[in-house]
Amino acid sequence: MKIFEEIESEVQSYARAFPRLFHKAEGEFLYDTDGNQYLDFLGGAGTLNYGHNNPILKKALMAYIEDNGITHGLDLHTDAKREFLETLNEKILKPRDLEYMVQFTGPTGTNAVEAAIKVARNCTGRENIIAFTNGFHGVSLGSLALTGNSHHRGAAGVSLNGVSRVPYDGYLGEDIDTTAYLDKLLSDSSSGVDHPAAVIVETVQGEGGINAASMEWLRNLDAVCKQHDVLLIVDDIQAGCGRTGRFFSFEEAGIKPDIVTLSKSLSGYGLPLAVVLLRPELDQWRPGEHNGTFRGNNMAFVTATTAINEFWSDDTFAAQVRAKGQIIEEHLGRIADKYGEGNFTCRGRGMMQGLNCVNGEIAGKITKAAFRRGLIIETSGADDHVVKTLCPLIISEDNLRAGLKIVEDSVAEVLAKVDEVPEERDFFEAAE
Repeated sequence: MKIFEEIESEVQSYARAFPRLFHKAEGEFLYDTDGNQYLDFLGGAGTLNYGHNNPILKKALMAYIEDNGITHGLDLHTDAKREFLETLNEKILKPRDLEYMVQFTGPTGTNAVEAAIKVARNCTGRENIIAFTNGFHGVSLGSLALTGNSHHRGAAGVSLNGVSRVPYDGYLGEDIDTTAYLDKLLSDSSSGVDHPAAVIVETVQGEGGINAASMEWLRNLDAVCKQHDVLLIVDDIQAGCGRTGRFFSFEEAGIKPDIVTLSKSLSGYGLPLAVVLLRPELDQWRPGEHNGTFRGNNMAFVTATTAINEFWSDDTFAAQVRAKGQIIEEHLGRIADKYGEGNFTCRGRGMMQGLNCVNGEIAGKITKAAFRRGLIIETSGADDHVVKTLCPLIISEDNLRAGLKIVEDSVAEVLAKVDEVPEERDFFEAAE
């Protein structure tokens, strides 16, 4: 571990929470160099929906590499890109009656967001973007202006402009519809809010604390955008690709956003890939106007195509995700009821749920206790106060329940203020 202390930047984050040297991963498990096994409820922060080294995706990738397939092709037309676009269109877009152009951006989610807000501004001729409290959209400057978290915003070093902040669903209490507030702002020429180019929203705020918007709120938001001729951007980078129980997290609301950003689990294998889906009439780019050296990750096209064919040809996998989401909801609900006393509530949707703790100190102690028991799980929220589940969607029900049992045992330990903590051990032992 010495080399990491000597020359790796202090910006490292997850490595501080889980200070082990990892060298192998399979399915829902990670292994360190000492042979310890860890159940992974972090899942690459939502990047590994199909698990580590999924054998079906790995087989397709290895065959492509063995055949000397194109590795890097900028935005040249390749077989891998053609197959991905055809599969995305036939298996994902057409069945949902979605007509989108597909823009390949730089390989990270923040680059997709940057492209999306550029499109919105260029097509409308307006600058202002509406973003929501507790939203997280990335840390490059345009995306960071949309992001609410002060920890990230404070590192910018410059003013972050061009954005108006509006309360997210539930931010002002359950009985207040904040889309009505937005409607009022946009209807009043003296509100001080410039007519926006777009509204950008996460249907479930991942880094913001697993805040889940209701379907009614999303439909109302869509209606407000249409009424005021404002583009609706759904940032589906973490909540998309099946995390909430459907490929797109907005499907249940029955809305059709003008622009959608996807990344994280899109490649299916942890390979970098990001896209912007936009209505055809919004595709007004001039050649090369938004580009990136790695906007054509052909190996990611291969695994993404395989993932769509394997998991999204029908509703079987989605139904399994929804069933596992119900298990998570029930188990976290029992924890909140059993150990509640004002300390815990539950939030989220599908397999993107969290245990909301009364403060970040308790949440941090829970994740540390869980790690000692062989579970990797992290926190989110403004004060890191939500213990969040982002385990691979392919996790077995037995392992899912075992991981949730570790969470419960860790909660019990923290609330009991136990001085002596257990040694690291295989999580199956902890779940007995």
